[in-house]
Amino acid sequence: MRRGVLAAALLLAACTLQKPPAGPPPLHLSRTAFDQLAGWQDEGAQTALASFQRGCAVLMQRPDTAPMGGAGYAGTVGDWRAVCAKADGDAKNFFTQNFTPYAVTGDGLFTGYYEPLIRGSRNRHDAFQTPVYGLPIDLVRADLGLFDPKFKGEHISGRISGHALVPYADREEIESAGIKTAPVLFYTDDGVAFFFLQIQGSGRVAFEDGGSARIAFAGENGQPYTAIGRTLIADGSLAREDVSLQTIRAWLAAHPDRAKSVMQTDKSYVFFQENPFGEAALGATGTLGASLTPLASLAVDLRFHALGMPVFVAADGPDPVHALMVAQDTGGAIRGAARGDIFFGFGAAAEARAGAMKAPGHLYLLLPNALAAKLGRGADFPS
Repeated sequence: MRRGVLAAALLLAACTLQKPPAGPPPLHLSRTAFDQLAGWQDEGAQTALASFQRGCAVLMQRPDTAPMGGAGYAGTVGDWRAVCAKADGDAKNFFTQNFTPYAVTGDGLFTGYYEPLIRGSRNRHDAFQTPVYGLPIDLVRADLGLFDPKFKGEHISGRISGHALVPYADREEIESAGIKTAPVLFYTDDGVAFFFLQIQGSGRVAFEDGGSARIAFAGENGQPYTAIGRTLIADGSLAREDVSLQTIRAWLAAHPDRAKSVMQTDKSYVFFQENPFGEAALGATGTLGASLTPLASLAVDLRFHALGMPVFVAADGPDPVHALMVAQDTGGAIRGAARGDIFFGFGAAAEARAGAMKAPGHLYLLLPNALAAKLGRGADFPS
């Protein structure tokens, strides 16, 4: 599961000083055709089919009556069982024969995330001084949608004090005093690298003894996220047009005396769990429960969209991405019906593309034909 906030490129997307809208706009879907999807004939559908199969393996363990989630247009797991059973062979034929595409009305925004690498030691020594914490035993996460439907998809985290749920310690408090209620998984030698891993929500650790593992999101402290790009813009350290993951990282490296205080303006803090390494070509496990596939897994807003559903991304900009993907992850900064965060994978190239990705575009959903027959030419789904 990915952190409930942010991909690295959201250091860019969240840098705007404008106040976000009070609530999500309605979702409007309109039926279209595959030949209207720019880039549909490009390569990559076979990778998306493999990603879809991994998602189906998770979905098919659930009862037929389980809702797929989102705004409701995706039905239940039972509505997907037949197409999951057919998921094989030539990818383009499979998708064109079994699905109907729908355009999400409105201009989209696409960013990117990746799987970073940090160094670790089981023991605290020399440069290995930054603890990587597991989930605290006193951390409580509440699903607000259980209390009021208008808060569907919203969560809050804190701790119990008497009979009240109160805020958990923020980043500065945790880094200053530590957490006695959380296990230390290991220590890392680069606090800045660890900060960026927290932004991603999952990554890999290379231990000094030669071993390696994946570290995945286990929870967060519930404190508000502040993009440090915004902090650096506000104090004049960086110009807004110059902000990127790369320029932020370079600024932190060039100003070690201020780096910690700048990072602590982000009060949010992430806790991890250590997982077996698994298949190296794939990413960590996403919110759906399937391993993420580079350039074939997308993080979406769960208030609108269902996990496990094929989607077509048409992202423009300097590094255009037009590709079939599967909605398999989410993030707290992924807000909006036409908002998506593309998983680029692991390594320097993935980091470079993800860090620079902030592109306009359009999002299309692929629904099984039986569901599309019920939906017709299109429909509105109010927030």
